[in-house]
Amino acid sequence: MDPRLLPLFVRPILSEQADYTKGNRFFRPESIKGMPPIRIFGNAALSFLAKLSCGYWNVMDPTNGYTAVHTRVLRELPLEKLEQRYFFETDMLFRLNTVRAVVRDIPMESVYADEESNLKIKKVLPEFLKKHTSRLIRRYFYSYIVRDFNTGTIYSIASLVMLSWGSIFGGLHWMRSLTVDVPATSGTVMFAALPIMVGIQFLVAFLHYDVSSVPTAPLSPQLTTDFPFKQPPNEPIRTT
Repeated sequence: MDPRLLPLFVRPILSEQADYTKGNRFFRPESIKGMPPIRIFGNAALSFLAKLSCGYWNVMDPTNGYTAVHTRVLRELPLEKLEQRYFFETDMLFRLNTVRAVVRDIPMESVYADEESNLKIKKVLPEFLKKHTSRLIRRYFYSYIVRDFNTGTIYSIASLVMLSWGSIFGGLHWMRSLTVDVPATSGTVMFAALPIMVGIQFLVAFLHYDVSSVPTAPLSPQLTTDFPFKQPPNEPIRTT
């Protein structure tokens, strides 16, 4: 990590344009010339999974460890619950999203010499998929059920109902047609296909809503001018 880049990471935080900054080795095509192809593919795949599970659709390269964060925002995070190994950076993004912190990418070069990574793809892939799925479910319930019930909630529920109905109805009739060796009628096929097509449209609408909901107002100024999320302990009432 080049220490000369530190001002680029700190400046957006000091100017209250971001709460958390992180490196992005994919911003310029020239930056990835020295990156091994397997890492390019792996980082691209992990970036898409992180967008789904963390909600920051505007950032790339989630496993980049060159980061800076505002101390006021850091105090709002449950640091004792953060992952300790390769999933640390992604878990950090997930925790930041729960407090609606603004994250900004900082372009940087990728530098690879003769060092070999200890990360084993076959070993961590199942673990990463499990943790991404867990964060995705938790983020959805917190953002669209517990903290707010909004248009995205309606889109997602409608999508789930339509896709489930179409898949179950179509699957049952498909199995029945195989059993009795009688093709399903065109009406039956449409009755299964139409909910699936509508459900896909609702899913696209939900994703569009989720992308447009990326935090844009920095959290750090609010922690000084409004009120903190973590209230101080109640002091005893003094009487005179």
